[in-house]
Amino acid sequence: MSSLKAEFVVSSGKPDTFPSDQLPEIAFLGRSNVGKSSLINALLGLKGVGRKGLAFTSSTPGRTQSINFYRIAERLAGYAGSFYFVDLPGYGYARVPLERLREWKQLIETYLSSRETLRLCLMVLDARRGWMDPDRELRQWLEHQGRPYLVIVTKTDKLKNQSEQQRGLAAIRQETAEPLLFSAFTGRGVREIWQAISTTIHPR
Repeated sequence: MSSLKAEFVVSSGKPDTFPSDQLPEIAFLGRSNVGKSSLINALLGLKGVGRKGLAFTSSTPGRTQSINFYRIAERLAGYAGSFYFVDLPGYGYARVPLERLREWKQLIETYLSSRETLRLCLMVLDARRGWMDPDRELRQWLEHQGRPYLVIVTKTDKLKNQSEQQRGLAAIRQETAEPLLFSAFTGRGVREIWQAISTTIHPR
């Protein structure tokens, strides 16, 4: 059995305000409004809309405008330790000023390229949209940097029927290894995603 204690630590707009305690980090990446915050809340067993969860969720794209760090304290049989969930600003949203988009891009790239404590990136895709050019660009960049990543497909329950779901997932699978499927409504995928995180944080 595992128990978790989670707390918001800091919202950082500059690298010099990132946590300095050298704990391992799991980063959540994806386009604006793809469901990163809902995924974080579900993984922590926190449900709800808006500020009812630890991570802020909203139907307004671009809400996360800095890098948010959440410290997770875990107790597992034979193991106790802490690490961070790191929620990065969503990319690909056109309704913010161009200068702001440049700032976000620079902040994200600085974090991903230089953060020594980063252990795993979770690339979050919307099942209804699949791979889009900004996702492909990020994937190629992560591969070039040698950053390990997993693809998480959210909002599978919003596809109209099983046939549409199969077509959407088939298109996603053509461009990546088998993704992990997640639903904020049913909790689908939470166990599998935690297994991947656990293996990364404390490999046996």
